[in-house]
Parts: sequence; C-alpha cells; structure tokens
Amino acid sequence: MTTAPGQVSVGHQPPRHPLDPEPVRSTKARAVFALGLIGLLTGPFVGGVVPATVALALARQARREAYASGGFLTGAAWLRRGERLAWTGLVLVAASVVAAVIFGVVHLAEAPTGHDFAPNMD
Repeated sequence: MTTAPGQVSVGHQPPRHPLDPEPVRSTKARAVFALGLIGLLTGPFVGGVVPATVALALARQARREAYASGGFLTGAAWLRRGERLAWTGLVLVAASVVAAVIFGVVHLAEAPTGHDFAPNMD
C-alpha cells in the first residue's frame, strides 16, 4: 500500500495474539511527571531535592518495567518530561545553595572582627 508522496508506506501488521494484554500507560510515568514538576516548583527553596530524587529513582524503575513488558506499558514521553523537570529542579536546588553560600561568605566578610573600642582608647 502506498501513500501520498513524502509519507512512509504502511505495511500490514500481523494480528495480535488474543491473550496479549492491551497497551496501557504506566502509572509510574504519571507519578514521575508529577514529582518532577513538584521538584521543579520547590527547587529554588531547596525542598525540591526530595521529590526530584524520588522522581529519578521511580523513573529508573518505570523504564525497567516498560522494557520487561515488551511494549505493553507506554508513557515514555511522560517519563522523559518528568526526568527533565526533576533534573531542572536539582539544578535549581544547587544554584540556590551556591547563592546562599556566596551570600553568607560576603555577609561574613563585611562583619567587623574584634572589639569595637571608643576612639579615645589606646
């Protein structure tokens, strides 16, 4: 069967076995996306490290399960988006920690050291 120019021809797909399960979206993929989004939103407040780390660990499990299912678990796009959001949240956590350390060092450097005596003391 041919199609319009520039399109790929569609071949005949063999019929599925009646006992094959229906393809279904992985629930872990949706959880990875939600945790990645929470990690991104709370990343600047350093609280995003926990949901982002959990999202990355869950994404690894979901990929393993999707591979073992032989194509009957879908949701790879949700996994990719969730992982990107989680990594962005971790980058925001790192940036806010670095900014806090720099602010603390500058504040410490401007603080007077030693005792502040009156001008007529020797």
